[in-house]
Amino acid sequence: MNKYSKRREALLYHAKPTPGKIKVVPTKKYATQRDLSLAYSPGVAEPCLEIAKDVNNVYKYTSKGNLVAVITNGTAVLGLGDIGPEASKPVMEGKALLFKIFADIDVFDIEVGTKDIEEFIQTVKNIAPTFGGINLEDIKAPESFEIERRLVEELNIPVMHDDQHGTAIISSAALLNALELAKKKTTDIKVVVSGAGSAALACANLYMLLGVKAENIIMFDKDGVLSKDRTDLSDLQKKYTHGKAGISLKEALVNADVFLGLSAGNILSPEMLLGMANDPIVFAMANPIPEIDYDLAIATRKDIIMATGRSDHPNQVNNVLGFPYIFRGALDVRATKINEEMKMAAVHALAELAKEPVPEQVNIAYGETRLNFGKDYIIPKPFDPRLIAVVAPAVAKAAMNSGVALHPITDWEKYEEELLERLGSDNKMVRLLMNRAKTDPKRVVFAEADHLDVLKAAQIAYEEGIARPILLGNRELILELKEELGFDAEVPIIDPKTKEEDKRRLKYGEIYWKARQRRGISQLDAQRWMRERNYFAAMMVNEGDADAMVSGYSRSYPSTVKPLMQLIGKAPGITLIATTNMMMTNRGPMFLSDTAINPNPTADELAKIALMTAKTARMFGMEPVIAMVSFSNFGSSAHESASKVREAVAYLHKYYPDLIVDGEIQTDFALNPEMLKAKFPFSKLAGKKVNTLIFPNLEAANITYKLLKELYKVDSVGPIMLGMEKAAHIFQLGASVEEMVNMVAVSVVDAQEKEKRNNMQAK
Repeated sequence: MNKYSKRREALLYHAKPTPGKIKVVPTKKYATQRDLSLAYSPGVAEPCLEIAKDVNNVYKYTSKGNLVAVITNGTAVLGLGDIGPEASKPVMEGKALLFKIFADIDVFDIEVGTKDIEEFIQTVKNIAPTFGGINLEDIKAPESFEIERRLVEELNIPVMHDDQHGTAIISSAALLNALELAKKKTTDIKVVVSGAGSAALACANLYMLLGVKAENIIMFDKDGVLSKDRTDLSDLQKKYTHGKAGISLKEALVNADVFLGLSAGNILSPEMLLGMANDPIVFAMANPIPEIDYDLAIATRKDIIMATGRSDHPNQVNNVLGFPYIFRGALDVRATKINEEMKMAAVHALAELAKEPVPEQVNIAYGETRLNFGKDYIIPKPFDPRLIAVVAPAVAKAAMNSGVALHPITDWEKYEEELLERLGSDNKMVRLLMNRAKTDPKRVVFAEADHLDVLKAAQIAYEEGIARPILLGNRELILELKEELGFDAEVPIIDPKTKEEDKRRLKYGEIYWKARQRRGISQLDAQRWMRERNYFAAMMVNEGDADAMVSGYSRSYPSTVKPLMQLIGKAPGITLIATTNMMMTNRGPMFLSDTAINPNPTADELAKIALMTAKTARMFGMEPVIAMVSFSNFGSSAHESASKVREAVAYLHKYYPDLIVDGEIQTDFALNPEMLKAKFPFSKLAGKKVNTLIFPNLEAANITYKLLKELYKVDSVGPIMLGMEKAAHIFQLGASVEEMVNMVAVSVVDAQEKEKRNNMQAK
């Protein structure tokens, strides 16, 4: 995408359909006059009076306990500098979004129109009664240090400047583990720091708490080494004036154990790296260009242990590993501050988590066979679902032990369960899906690329590194649309009807005819069908000219699925093709099957659909908990529709005893664990959170998923084809660009899995 197109897309994202990225939604009923009289006058007076009696009741009756203010004056916004409070608002809204999706914390972003330290502090103090915590953001140094110090001292709620402490906490966890791998002690190491801003100083401060000696830290800013003869340094910088006057970065790095970069790209040369001690630890965290390129660094030193701020390399130092969970733990015990003990608790929790066995969900998301503690894995991955249940409790315990918790937690098991429940309200599965696709992007044929929205989906897939598109359709039209979109990448464009494709079309037609000649297809018909894009695309996948295909945006589902069934067919050992939709509900991802293929499956077919859906759930890193739903509960009806579900369950219990599946069961019981356990304690689903529903017929499944999608705006990924020999998937008619991008990612992941299967069979 060219610069103009990127700019346009970014502006549209923030402007449409509603300006901004966050909104306020009610948490209580408001349908009736009675509801409104409780929400406001006269009923609202009662909690007001209770809070007036005891100010701590504000946590009981209002949202204060889960509300954080993200506050800035816009003086140091990202890499943009002092651009003002209004211009900083999109960044603050973005931070609010991260708080919500990673830790279920509500946020008001507040942009303050002053650069005066005292005015800023007084403004924050005056609004502090509204909030349970304050996250300071993008405030330039050295003012940020004084602002944070004063607010921590003068407020009785948690305050943290994440630009400083977030990076410090994550990099400290990485340092602990890197030193363990290098068999070095914090007390012995020499650290060279490039950058002397708020983040660099916070890192150095925390490193000292870990045991690094101040005299062993040599720090540089844009004017050179921090040394005692410098007269332009802040009081905080003077703490790190141990460098020899005039020494260069290259000289300082001789025999250094650690390089910490929070400065500018490409300032660390291979020659400098070669001068470092054995097993050098390099944290090159300038973004988007690190102080030294990752590939160059590991090619220069085989013994290097390296981290960057980038997601496309191992060991990403990403603040999202810290701030959501630090505030989560602090809020949950009503901490009066975030102290050093709480920061160190987060450091050690992150460091220890990296040594634990990694859930299969995380391995799948990052395309790894098995992530193990080592040089390429010294800190947890941002998508690790355990973070909230590990870091937040560690912070909460540290707050209690250090005496700043006003509401101690007593039942830690229950608390961790509550934390994990908070993860069910966002689209983490889509992010995991995209990340998995990016690990090994495949060639995907877009059979309808001369439609603007389809081409836009192909553009996003290409630019995000999800897939390598092959565009089918009218070349001239596709080129015109590409220019309109600013899609200037060189990607293959194929029009199956043109003379240029005669040879390949004849070849595909001959193969198709030989496969179908005893099923009523003539040689001439076979050649003619190859002019149709879906047939041509399917043959491309069959013949290895592409890895996957997507189609269906402009045609009905039956007409699109027909060539796939004829040309690609079923995987080995599979006797049934089916579909599932992954629905992103507020209780987490749910798989619904069969949503598009089999009108009235038999008991045997229902069992097969359940098994294929279970396999797909595992492909996405989820352990399936399957309810075979009906209008009946465990034999309460003898109707054939309920009986076939019962038969399918009996078969699965007998031949797949380890699969968590049960039924027939009504949907409300399946989705209400307490009600299910009370009424049917014998069920395999008792006490479990169901994440997969198998419906007795197509009608029920299709109606349900479309009802969820339209009434409750639940995002849907699918229908995902189950049981196909090759990766071929179908868009819903008129699907949105986002839905198509999701399906492209599904197609890539499916192709990855099929390639893995074929490689195993070849061995």
